[in-house]
Amino acid sequence: QVQLVESGGGLVQPGGSLRLSCTVSGSIFRIFVMGWYRQAPGKQRELVAGITSGGNTHYADSVKGRFTISRDNAKNAVYLQMNSLKPEDTAVYYCNVDTATGPVEGQGTQVTVSS
Repeated sequence: QVQLVESGGGLVQPGGSLRLSCTVSGSIFRIFVMGWYRQAPGKQRELVAGITSGGNTHYADSVKGRFTISRDNAKNAVYLQMNSLKPEDTAVYYCNVDTATGPVEGQGTQVTVSS
């Protein structure tokens, strides 16, 4: 069974930074794309960023230039460095990985940007 453990969420002031981490454990044969989604109250779920096993990245327009996704294949981990945070970044962030046996998602970590 594959499990995802997320960490790094919290409360930060506008303009601040946070770094989310997600580690995958369990019966992993292969991991393809790793990414982060977010969902704010009353809003649609949004793909924030994704990264392939080869390191190709994709970002939502709303976070380009502010967020950076990275991964450590040896540790089966993915990270999301979030800088210049805005109140509209407030949401529950979910780690999502595409494995050989199908997609797996974490339970989410709350990010709140507020003064």
